Amino acid sequence: MGVSSFYRMRKPRQFEHKPIYWDPHKEELEERKRKIRVEMGLEKPSEEDFKPHIKGTFIEGTSHLKKSVAKGEDAHSRKSKSTKLIFALILLGLILWYLVQ
Repeated sequence: MGVSSFYRMRKPRQFEHKPIYWDPHKEELEERKRKIRVEMGLEKPSEEDFKPHIKGTFIEGTSHLKKSVAKGEDAHSRKSKSTKLIFALILLGLILWYLVQ
C-alpha cells in the first residue's frame, strides 16, 4: 500500500486565478433597461422585483416584533437579552442545586 503510492506521486493542485471585472455603471444600465421592459410588458417580472416590497412585511404581520421595532430594539439587542436570560437561569439553577445539597 505504501510502496504503490510512493511510485505514483500526486501532482499538486495548480493555481488558477480568474480575474473579475465589475462595472457598476453597466450593471445599473442593464437593470434600468430590464425595468423598462417589464413596465412595457415585454418581459415578465422576476423575484428581484418583489424583494423591496417583501422586506419588512414579516415584521408588520407580527405584533411582538412590531412592538420591539417601535421601542428601537434590533436583532442584536434581542439576542443579547436572550443570552442574559439563559445565563441568569443557569446561575439560578446552580445556586438552587448548591442549596439543596
